[in-house]
This record gives sequence, C-alpha cells and structure tokens, in this order.
Amino acid sequence: MVEEFLGLPVDGRQSEADCRAISAWQRREKLRPAVPGYAGVKTRSHLRVVEARRDPNAGGRCPETRDRIACVDLPRQLMWVQQGRKVLLGPVPIRSGKDGRPTRTGWNRISWRNEKHVSTIYKTPMPYAQFFNGGQAFHGVRDDVYDPDGGSHGCVNLTRADAERLWKTLRVGDRVYIWGRRAGT
Repeated sequence: MVEEFLGLPVDGRQSEADCRAISAWQRREKLRPAVPGYAGVKTRSHLRVVEARRDPNAGGRCPETRDRIACVDLPRQLMWVQQGRKVLLGPVPIRSGKDGRPTRTGWNRISWRNEKHVSTIYKTPMPYAQFFNGGQAFHGVRDDVYDPDGGSHGCVNLTRADAERLWKTLRVGDRVYIWGRRAGT
C-alpha cells in the first residue's frame, strides 16, 4: 500500500532502499512512527489523509451546501470542514467511538464550546471541546489518534493541533454531518 503509493516495488519484501524511501516520506509528513522506515499502522493510516487531501469529498458523502459543515467520515477515520465545494480545513485524522461506544451518525450542530473542558464523567482533559450531540464532541487528545485499539466513548478525537485549528474554524450553530461505521465497531 505505502510502497505502491511511493512508487516502490511491491514484492512482499521491505528492502533497505524501501526503508529509506518510507523514512524520508514519514519525515516529510511529520510522522513519528515507533519504527522509522517501517510501514506500520500509523504510516498506513496516515496514507488515507494524504490520499484524501486533493478532494476529501470525492465520494460525495458530505452534502455540499452554503452552510459550513464539519464532515466526519467514520470508515476512513477522517474529518474536514467544507462550505459548498471549498474545503476550509483538513482532511485530518480522527479517532471515533470504540466498540460499544459508537459515534452517532447523522446531522447535528455545534451547540456548546469550551476551550479547556475537563470531562465530568471520565475526569480527563478535552481541550478545544466542541459539543454536537449530547455528550459527544470534537476535542483534542494526548494519545495517538492512529492507535487501532484505541477509541473514544463516542467523541471525535483529534490531535491537539488539529483540535485547535478546528476551534478556530467552527462556531456555535455550525453543522456537523457524520456517516458510516468505524471498522471493528
């Protein structure tokens, strides 16, 4: 997958040349994998972000309206903000609800925001929290959004930097559209 994307031979072996090319790409993308040069989960997952950059809504799943919409693609674990066809932010990687605690799909609106929120239920920081469906919100996390075993209790987790950028993009009343299902849930 990564080898093919980088134009390397896809032969079932990872040569030293493959490792050097993958490591260089990881550095350009500012990825910090556990093993540089190895195309592990983090690297393969980040490839979805890179492939979606040109047109995250190529599949047309997020409605194109005059409203600003935060689009959440659960199968690809990506989100972006668009207005009409113009992408205002993203796409960025996310981590959604884990098995038994899914992120609810459908239309919502940003109803409340708290830049330095701390969960009253889980007693954990939720920086740049923007609530859209009861207790579900966009917010930053300290841990790795690419962790395949991780997941939220229904919130849409972002890196702290992406959560801050989203905070500067959305306002109370902006629309949120969530579709699909996260693999394994």
